[in-house]
Amino acid sequence: MGRWAISTGLALALWWSCISPSNAQDEDGFRHVGDYLLKSHFKLTGDKITPIPIKPIAFHVYTNGVTVRIMTESDSDAHASFEIYRSDGIGTQRSGGGALEIIPGLQATCRVDGVLRHLRLSAESMTITTFPGVSNQTIVSYSVAAEPIEKKAEPKTASPSPSK
Repeated sequence: MGRWAISTGLALALWWSCISPSNAQDEDGFRHVGDYLLKSHFKLTGDKITPIPIKPIAFHVYTNGVTVRIMTESDSDAHASFEIYRSDGIGTQRSGGGALEIIPGLQATCRVDGVLRHLRLSAESMTITTFPGVSNQTIVSYSVAAEPIEKKAEPKTASPSPSK
């Protein structure tokens, strides 16, 4: 690996840790990267795209610079782990078309029980592409960065004035 690739990887790792609302690490050294909301889920079979109905699912994403962990709100003990293989940005094309642009982000893979999953993660979106081992289908899940939910201040109620 060249010196440029190492310095770029370190810069992106620092960037990921800086965008986190909380820079606190857990006991394994993982930092919160962001939260994402599942927007679309579909199946590709040959040249046919079939949407898969979904309920909104919130994902919490953490990294230690080598591994990315993805958890759901419903089960914070279970997680999917992806091994980062590229952290020098990802190519994206804006909705208006035009040239491909490179934005900060990373790519990672996960292989479990013959199923290969590929992760593309940036500050604005997360895409997980699943390739089942003995199937001609590909499953794509696309999530967008969730806006942080700020706790709203409780409305103050006027205390009753003492009666005279």
